[in-house]
Amino acid sequence: MISAHLLAVYIAALFVVYAVPGPDMALVLQTSIGRGVRSGFAAAGGLGLARATHVTLSACGVAALLRSAPWLYEVVRYGGAVYLAWVGIQIFRSPVFALPGGHAAGGHAEAMASVESRPLRAAFVKGLLTNLLNPKALLFCSVLLPQFVRPEAGPVALQMVELGLVLLAIGACFDVLYAIGAARIAGWMRAHPLAQTLQRWTFSAALIGFALRLSLD
Repeated sequence: MISAHLLAVYIAALFVVYAVPGPDMALVLQTSIGRGVRSGFAAAGGLGLARATHVTLSACGVAALLRSAPWLYEVVRYGGAVYLAWVGIQIFRSPVFALPGGHAAGGHAEAMASVESRPLRAAFVKGLLTNLLNPKALLFCSVLLPQFVRPEAGPVALQMVELGLVLLAIGACFDVLYAIGAARIAGWMRAHPLAQTLQRWTFSAALIGFALRLSLD
């Protein structure tokens, strides 16, 4: 088992990582604001499954394969960049919600029908692909987790499982907080179309910026 001191340091490191703005945070915030807290939770579920996949692949040594095969890393990297840019463009083109009192902005009936017709599965898949197609997330797990493994503390596999579960739990907590917080301000934003427009442009620009950073790093 991992010592309490080492586990506390690990948790503190994760808090810092999850608090830093990134494509995962932007996606959850935008999804929850635009489609409601349930869709935000669905996106968070997709992110959680992707993180679990990264932890598993890291434990299996796949991250080492990416490091030893630059062409494979580049394929995943550019694929992830293209996907993030596509999501950013979709957010930019998304409709504006209605104003109170019957005044529509961007077509209230059409916008609400579009939102309601989209299944939660779409938000889940977006969350899954946003994180899964980011090779840096896999490399991050492969670099961070081994730093906190101590062979003398017991079976390495069990320590990796423990570290992975903590990573998933803290990530889920942050995602849920982001989704709930974003949903709480959604009502106010529906009453302020200019704020909606700025919000969409901001998150769209953020995701496209993350895509450019991923493709250029």
